[in-house]
Amino acid sequence: MGSEVIIIPAIFGVIFGMYYLYISSRNKERLALIEKGAEASIFFSSKKSLTPTWKVIVLNFAVLAMGIGLGIFIGYMLHNSAGLPEEVAYPGTIFFVGGIALFSGFFVTKKLTTKD
Repeated sequence: MGSEVIIIPAIFGVIFGMYYLYISSRNKERLALIEKGAEASIFFSSKKSLTPTWKVIVLNFAVLAMGIGLGIFIGYMLHNSAGLPEEVAYPGTIFFVGGIALFSGFFVTKKLTTKD
C-alpha cells in the first residue's frame, strides 16, 4: 500500500530533476558564451526545417501502426502454424516488427527532411 505513495512523487521528482538540469546547464552554457563575447545569434536556429513537425509525427505513427499490425499478423501465423505459445509469439513479434518499423520510419523521415 505504501509503494504507491512513494512511486508517484519519485516519478515527478525525476521528471522535475531532468527539466531543472536541462534548464540550468543551458543557462550556464549561455552565460559562459556571453562572457567570452560570443554573438547572441548562435542561440537561435536560422535553419528552417523543410517539413513541418506534425507531418513527421504522423508519418512515424503511421509506420509504427503498420509495424504493430504486421507483428500481430506474424504472431498469429507463428502461433497457429509453428505451434509457438501465444504468450511468446504475440509480444515477441509485435515488439520486434514495431522496432523495425520505427527504425525504417527514422530513415523515411530523414530522407523527407533532407530533400532538396
